[in-house]
Amino acid sequence: MGFTGPRPYNELMSKQANKSGQNTIALNRRAKFDYHIDERYEAGLVLEGWEVKSLRAGKAQLVDSFVQIHNGEAWLHGAHFTPLQTASTHDLVDPKRVRKLLLNRDEIARVFGATSAKGYTCVATALYWKGPHVKCEIGLAKGKKQHDKRQDSKEKDWAREKERLLKHSA
Repeated sequence: MGFTGPRPYNELMSKQANKSGQNTIALNRRAKFDYHIDERYEAGLVLEGWEVKSLRAGKAQLVDSFVQIHNGEAWLHGAHFTPLQTASTHDLVDPKRVRKLLLNRDEIARVFGATSAKGYTCVATALYWKGPHVKCEIGLAKGKKQHDKRQDSKEKDWAREKERLLKHSA
């Protein structure tokens, strides 16, 4: 068997990501608590080099992040990528800068239509690796009322209690 040469970068990265099972970079748990999420979309992100290094180190937060459509383009607001000390010494970095999302024209039209007419908002729910690329899961969401939040917490508590009872009875 001869040497076939080095494997492509994409192949190496996807195997590493699948082995570790750690594809998720950041989750917006607050979004599930505050909103009913109806539709979800997968969007690419336009990132700078220091941001990718920061994401590899797991230094991202999606709390209070949302998506806005402006001039036919989707933009992610409020996401915080903490810069690494070693990676961003010579650059002027803005950890909360507005980042462009890559969606196709139909998806942008659906999101724009829903957010402008139906009372929906668009929130970022997760950041994750898909091969060597960073993807952002966004969701069309409607705000929950206080009684909805209480009902959800009751359901979670009951599911936890039911699991405990089944565990002890078995």
